[in-house]
Amino acid sequence: MIATLPMYLRPETRDATDGFWALIRDSLRDRGVDAPDGLDHAMSPTQAWARSDLVLSQICNLPHRLGFSGMVTLVAAPDLGLPDAPPGTYYSVLVAHADDPRGTLADFAGATLAINGADSQSGWGAPAAAAAAAGIAFGRACATGAHSASARAVAARRADIAALDVASWRMIRRWDAFARDLRVIGRTPSTPALAYVTAAGTDPAPHRAALAEAFAATSPEMRGMLGLAGILDPDPAGYAALPVPAPPPA
Repeated sequence: MIATLPMYLRPETRDATDGFWALIRDSLRDRGVDAPDGLDHAMSPTQAWARSDLVLSQICNLPHRLGFSGMVTLVAAPDLGLPDAPPGTYYSVLVAHADDPRGTLADFAGATLAINGADSQSGWGAPAAAAAAAGIAFGRACATGAHSASARAVAARRADIAALDVASWRMIRRWDAFARDLRVIGRTPSTPALAYVTAAGTDPAPHRAALAEAFAATSPEMRGMLGLAGILDPDPAGYAALPVPAPPPA
């Protein structure tokens, strides 16, 4: 059996993430659910989502739509405490270099977009939809592997623009010095946030209860490190309603 919580993991948040898992683990065991002692920080998300013995992980709604909906069961949604988005949702901030004179998304027609991956809702699905609504297309995409790497690529002028999960952007602003070289030029519409999931065919009720109980036991400091304000029921219809974007330009 395996558990992973990879989505907002960085050196600064690892202790809080491990501590949150310890609370979840104990609450799961109290409910008769086997749970591993610790999180697996080495396994890739796609490997974890495909495991029949997955106890808990997080999934972005684009890979869920792309093929993992039959391999996992939605458990819960995070409330990220965003004052300008409904609970259980998030959005992407569109960032450019602080010295870039372009002021709106429409000004970035033909630009190079840094993306964490083609299977990311916040990094590719959301900006693709926003660009289409603005009547533009990006010229090329530069895959970086992580939101922080996409932000760094724009700060270093290797890309013109990036779309960053707002929770990741909060962490980048808090801990990465290069954030001072970036400027927010807009945001995308809100979509369902990264969901907690377990293996397909698993009753999600005890997992949801364990998450809620664990969150209630966290300290304000841990919640601040995790960027977490609550645990909510998931929105399966919201996940299914979003379109699958075309692949990013090479």
